[in-house]
Amino acid sequence: MARINDLIRQLEAKDPALANEISREVRALSERRAFGLNFERHTPEQVELPGRPVRKGDKVHILPQRGEFPKKEHKAIWQVDSISKGKSRVAKLVAQRDPDQTSEVAIEDLVVVAEFRDPIYPGLVSTGKVERGGDKPFHTVINGENFHALEALLFTHRGTVDAIYIDPPYNTGARDWKYNNDYVESDDIYRHSKWLAFMERRLLLAKELMNPAGSVLIVTIDEKEYLRIGLLLEQIFPDRKIQMISSVINPRGVVRGNEFSRTNEFIFFAWSGDARIQPVDRPGTIGTEVAWETMRRRSLAGRRGNKGPGACGPNQYFPIFVDNATGYIVGRGDPLLVGLPTANYIAPAGQTAVFPIRDDGTEMNWSLTDKTFDKRWAKGFVRSGKATPGKPQKYLIQYVLGGVINDIEEGRAEIRGHRDDGSADAYFIEHKTIMPLSQWEHPSHNAQEHGTELLKAFIPGRQFPYAKSLYAVEDSLRVFLAGKPEAIVMDYFAGSGTTAHAVMRLNSKDNGRRQSIVITNNEVSADERKALTVSGLRPGDVDWEAVGICDQITKPRILSALTGGTPNGDSIQGSYKFTNEFPMSDGFEENVEFFTLTYESPLQVAGGRAFERIAPLLWMRAGSIGRRIDSVDNGWEVADSYGVLTDLDKSHEFAVSVSESASVTLAFVFTDEDRLFEMVAQQIPSHVEVVRMNDTYIRNAEIEAPAVAR
Repeated sequence: MARINDLIRQLEAKDPALANEISREVRALSERRAFGLNFERHTPEQVELPGRPVRKGDKVHILPQRGEFPKKEHKAIWQVDSISKGKSRVAKLVAQRDPDQTSEVAIEDLVVVAEFRDPIYPGLVSTGKVERGGDKPFHTVINGENFHALEALLFTHRGTVDAIYIDPPYNTGARDWKYNNDYVESDDIYRHSKWLAFMERRLLLAKELMNPAGSVLIVTIDEKEYLRIGLLLEQIFPDRKIQMISSVINPRGVVRGNEFSRTNEFIFFAWSGDARIQPVDRPGTIGTEVAWETMRRRSLAGRRGNKGPGACGPNQYFPIFVDNATGYIVGRGDPLLVGLPTANYIAPAGQTAVFPIRDDGTEMNWSLTDKTFDKRWAKGFVRSGKATPGKPQKYLIQYVLGGVINDIEEGRAEIRGHRDDGSADAYFIEHKTIMPLSQWEHPSHNAQEHGTELLKAFIPGRQFPYAKSLYAVEDSLRVFLAGKPEAIVMDYFAGSGTTAHAVMRLNSKDNGRRQSIVITNNEVSADERKALTVSGLRPGDVDWEAVGICDQITKPRILSALTGGTPNGDSIQGSYKFTNEFPMSDGFEENVEFFTLTYESPLQVAGGRAFERIAPLLWMRAGSIGRRIDSVDNGWEVADSYGVLTDLDKSHEFAVSVSESASVTLAFVFTDEDRLFEMVAQQIPSHVEVVRMNDTYIRNAEIEAPAVAR
């Protein structure tokens, strides 16, 4: 090692950048474990930022000409030395590896590059929101590189996240993920170590975000990387309980040549602190089925035409139409006035008109009025029985009593499905539970039926391969979050947005206020990238970005789930199943806002000129609740949950306003001077956290994370 260090010092005089790079790699090698999981910590990743304005000092790639595919020379990193003024702006570039090599390139032929070893100054720009949840916290969707988005969230959510659910790239070798802007192929000899380096960097940041008092990390994976991710989790989270379960996602199996057909995937749970696995219903045991009563009145006081005690109203004698082929109720007719004969009533073709008539021919009344029948039948609480030819009332008509319906509405009984005739399959709840099993074989977890096909209902005509079953994600989260109605849930491989959708489902079941934060990028698939390039488009062009995963899939799916309508404006057809059944067109009573991650100049941040970009971060740190402070023109502002002070001459007014609010929990004070900050902090109530901005934000934003990005 001493000889290597001497050589590095000699190299520093000729090429400081190369010497620093070699030193970094040597340190990584010296820190390599003697035992456990060893892998190459590859060159820190980089990400292109199409659409980000090119500034002096930026690192950039030179783009290929339109219609051409990138070549090796387009991966070289250059630094912008200067930018000419005028209409045709040209940048003078210096090669990162060779300062003597320069070039002049038009601004439109450059794309900014961010390397993961470099500090970033993150911001967020809102791209739309929907408010249907009253005072509930907002779910947030962030379009951006997930490593940098996680860095930004260290400022807003360090140590506060209760659950992280991720479905990372499975590293199949089929161009399903990128490392340093290149697809990782099956013949890449470093495929597995690149994947581990990629995962480790993000898991180390996720570790900082998770609540140390109690939280769970959930990772889904298949057999290609489950051994490696298991060891990696053991090394990163040595203090957590880690368990892997197997879940059947395709009962028919996927045929893959000379291999066993795959039916399952694996789910790792890593939890700590007071996080507890919630018991589930014991398989195969259900409560007592709710009683179905005959809908025909039994007492003679309820006979047709009776005007004495116990008499019924005129709208309780009406025909119920039963389809002759199926034996199912299909509707009803209008009530018959007393005196109108039943025998002459003609039913619609192919149907039988059923009146409440006893076997001895006595005409009775139904227990429900015609309007109440309509409501009960629509909810599945009225049904027909088997046909009994020869009797005056050919079909038995049954219904569920109002008291039982109250039991269902108040949680003492539940609907577990609907029969073919539409009647509710309802049972009283018996609290016989067990701890969840390590093998999951639930029909609701079928990824094709409740993932890919379900997604088509929300965003018709749009393709997304391998979508997760909504109910599988929901069940995975429920295991730990059933008793945490205000949990914060994160997913930084958001894909089609299933995690956000599942959190809304959890909330609808128990009126929870859980909040999801999901991160995706706007990457296009390999095949789409090829076609777009041939057509002359580049990343950053409007037509290119329109087919990216965030704009094409994630955002519209979450919007459709929330509002109950497709992107075309049609109502979503079908109903949710299993633990909580209701029409998908109902949507959810939730709030959501969409953001794009930005990269700000530190000078603009320090000078307060980028406040509108960091404003969403302050709002998120305060809980993403209520009104957001997007500008502070008056020197201070107080919203529902937090306040912002930029003019310290108005600190007294600000402190009074904060003190008068019962809901404010955070106060952000913009100053770099310790004495002035302490003066303001002393005026703020003790239950309000006071955060010094500018200097604090800059230090939090400058995340070099050498242990992560090496």
